[in-house]
Amino acid sequence: MTVKSPSSVPVALTIAGSDSGGGAGIQADLRTFAFHCVHGTNAITCITAQNTLGVTRVDALPPEAVIAQIEAVVSDIGVAATKTGMLLNREIIDAVAEGVEALGLKNLVVDPVMVSRTGAVLIDDDAIASLRNRLIPKANIVTPNKYEAQLLAGLQINNLDDMRAAAQCIYELGAKAVLVKGGGMEGSLRGVDIWFDGNRLETLKTDTVDTNNTHGTGCTLAAAIAANLALGKNPLDAVLHAKDYVTTALRYALHIGQGQGPVGHFFPLLQFPRN
Repeated sequence: MTVKSPSSVPVALTIAGSDSGGGAGIQADLRTFAFHCVHGTNAITCITAQNTLGVTRVDALPPEAVIAQIEAVVSDIGVAATKTGMLLNREIIDAVAEGVEALGLKNLVVDPVMVSRTGAVLIDDDAIASLRNRLIPKANIVTPNKYEAQLLAGLQINNLDDMRAAAQCIYELGAKAVLVKGGGMEGSLRGVDIWFDGNRLETLKTDTVDTNNTHGTGCTLAAAIAANLALGKNPLDAVLHAKDYVTTALRYALHIGQGQGPVGHFFPLLQFPRN
């Protein structure tokens, strides 16, 4: 059962991989939580060797180690919202799904990390099936990108109607709400997201930011949603606030390294002009 934290500061938990380059994963999530004045806790699922140019190595932690981290946080500190990111394999996904139920984790935001924004598949078929059948049904909000939504819904996404249809199909998997992200779409649909919670089917649009430094946007969005849920916002408002945060962070994206830099999570502290 989830323990209420004795602190007046809301607490959020991220269950995700470590990004040695600091742009995505656990590192991005904790910075996002901090920006929202939410105390961030974490359970690391895998360790990656990566930078702005790509990933060179991934090492998974044992499922027992992942669950031990979650239990340690929940039993003492308490958690108001939880976000999952890269879970990597079926064993970890199954363990996390069981832990979510056993520990009564609420306000669960599932970023179903299966396919990159460019269409590269990141996990195997068994892991995808486990994510689809075991974890997503427990989610309060699931946030697939275009390619992940295609896999989860079993249809091709080429236009706005396809995005709407996919959101409704994914909702049928058991999630309380679905946000199909349009970052991978082209033209006027870039940055247009579709929200569906069983009642409201909304088209959400924010300004498009012209930058190549977009590493970590998916992680950051899901973490910002979780932070806003921890702060007591309703699900749709949490999504809207999170989208605004990511849009501004993209305006202050960091041009570091030789490849794709990360978004500027700590933009209020940056003193240089906007990109």
